Amino acid sequence: MTDFCPIPEVGKHGAFLEKVVELLFKNVVFTTRQDKVLLWQTPEELEEQFDFSLSQNGESQEKLISLLKNTIKFSVKTGHPYFVNQLFSGLDPYGLAGQWLTDALNASVYTYEVAPVFTLMETHVIKEVCRMIGPQWGDGLFCPGGSFGNGTAISLARYHRYPDVKKKGTNHLPRLVVFASEECHYSIFKFSAFLGIGEGNVVLVSTDEVGQLIPSDLEGKLDQQIAEGAVPIIVVATLGTTVRGAFDPINEIADICKRRDKHRAKLNGIERADSIVVNPHKLLAVPQQCSMLLVRSEGILHDCFSKGAEYLFQKDKHYDRSYDLGDKYLQCGRKCDVFKFWLMWKAKGSSGFASHIDTLMDSAEYFEQQANNRPDFMMVSRRQYMNVCFWYLPRYLRGKTNILEHGSQLGKVAPQIRAVMIRHGSVMLAYQPLKQLPNFFRFVSQNSSLTRKDIDFILDHISEIGDALFK
Repeated sequence: MTDFCPIPEVGKHGAFLEKVVELLFKNVVFTTRQDKVLLWQTPEELEEQFDFSLSQNGESQEKLISLLKNTIKFSVKTGHPYFVNQLFSGLDPYGLAGQWLTDALNASVYTYEVAPVFTLMETHVIKEVCRMIGPQWGDGLFCPGGSFGNGTAISLARYHRYPDVKKKGTNHLPRLVVFASEECHYSIFKFSAFLGIGEGNVVLVSTDEVGQLIPSDLEGKLDQQIAEGAVPIIVVATLGTTVRGAFDPINEIADICKRRDKHRAKLNGIERADSIVVNPHKLLAVPQQCSMLLVRSEGILHDCFSKGAEYLFQKDKHYDRSYDLGDKYLQCGRKCDVFKFWLMWKAKGSSGFASHIDTLMDSAEYFEQQANNRPDFMMVSRRQYMNVCFWYLPRYLRGKTNILEHGSQLGKVAPQIRAVMIRHGSVMLAYQPLKQLPNFFRFVSQNSSLTRKDIDFILDHISEIGDALFK
């Protein structure tokens, strides 16, 4: 006998799915400002209140619905306007519909024959985004997050400099060096370690008062590493850093790279890079996850990563094998991340995305204005993007001429205020230190439903908690 997966009984499972959709509509998709962002429980409390156990026999559908309700109850509502904790937020209905459809089809995008629509769709979307960057851009990948895209780009940079690394490995290579801003994303370190380059060979370049990489420091550190016998393989520039939203001066960086590395392609603005990682699941509010790595060199992805497994990429197929995208990917099984992005683009058009971004930038500008106008708030640095970094000042710190002289006191303020907010479930707002700067709040929202009234509420809420905590 051959094992097979029977078709679900439509009546029984249909009724279950209808209940699930109703539950999602009432408790996730259409939340209100009166709902909490989260119902905070400590790990110990959640262990007691949620049934995490697994058993030999299955549960009833009633029990499953109850578990779904509790999952929603104790989870963070990232679509809530007051979730301003991460660089993603919001719940787009078209993106959600796209994600539901691809999950229902359960396709995997590696060959045309198993994902015909999504294969062609992915090619069209990548070509359109490449066209926006410049005429010489020709290829790209969808990635499971921006970190994976960063790591893939570092791997491509090494392959570009030493193509034989694909077969010979790394034993014959000199010491390779990666350069990045001291405010770069932590994935640069993780993937440098993963690829065998080593965290110690990531050279951090100093940043200025607003968080931009300083070109003269990059130039000096490049010269130093070359003099010591190292081989620079990549300079990572960030357009919108994680914390401060800083834009590194890519033209100056490209000029420095061009002067020092004859092997690099001819680099002008963003189009002067060799690869770019873009995260539509952040700025454009596409549902998690949706990231893209774009490259100028059209063949480098296939050259670097292909293996030609014959159980997937047979040479005698009945259609043009160039449509099988999977061999240029590091992954094999892969979700159809393109569809939710494509459907949102179809629904809104490029102008709709532009309007969304305009709204977010207006919100960030208003937040910065309000933070500057209130005596109990102080900006950490000038805003460049939609990241607003600020301190709440207790009464005993207001009016101080050099606030950093009181850094040990100031650094304790944000964690205590945030703890109260989280326990209350009202607002979720991130904080962090940076270089010599003590803990500060970072407001960043990709939710275009956030209003000025909401921003006033968030600031008032911080002040209210701060006044109560710091008498």
